[in-house]
Amino acid sequence: MKELSIFVDESGDFGEYDPHSPFYIISMVMHDQAVNITEDLAKLETQMQYLGLPHHCVHAGPIIRSEHEYKEYTVENKRKILKNMMTFTRKVDVKVKSIHIEKKNKDDSVEAVGKLSKLLAAFIRANMDFFIGYDCVKIYYDNGQVEVSRILSSVFNVLLDNVEFRRVLPSEYRLFQVADLICTIKLAELKLEKHILSKSEKIFFEDVRTLKKNYLKPISQKEM
Repeated sequence: MKELSIFVDESGDFGEYDPHSPFYIISMVMHDQAVNITEDLAKLETQMQYLGLPHHCVHAGPIIRSEHEYKEYTVENKRKILKNMMTFTRKVDVKVKSIHIEKKNKDDSVEAVGKLSKLLAAFIRANMDFFIGYDCVKIYYDNGQVEVSRILSSVFNVLLDNVEFRRVLPSEYRLFQVADLICTIKLAELKLEKHILSKSEKIFFEDVRTLKKNYLKPISQKEM
């Protein structure tokens, strides 16, 4: 039985437009369960242990913004954490995809949900041969936002048979943490295009060349 796991995370909210949060992003990490990633996971855990963070659940956005548990971390140590996740993402055999909208062009949450649903549906239709090659497609999401759950349920169930949904705890799956990372890097890419990178993002990524070379390019090579 061929099984595809899709780990989903989002960036942004469906509230009123805020210049500090101008985009809404949904990112997906697709893993063929026939592909064994145990060795990749073991290498990541070893690197995290070297940093004194065994089994640490990585949250990319707070790392960059120095929020929550990362407040007292040096920039160098925070970069090491994300570097480990980027190395894992580059090497592990998965495909990724992000869809997004710019919130200022959407009048309300209903319009935003409709646009994102259409983008997701278009992606699935464009890759239908890939998806129908699996007997089971399992969607892993933490149910963080009701609107995203509705988008995933409505679009996947309409277009594909044998879809199952699983609620996930971010700490339980490294590939969900990769989806979180993909969201964060996609947000940085969109903000770079608009010349609106925040002060914390500029400090963390150092310069545009580093951001493109070490983060944007490796992820683009994984894109489906």
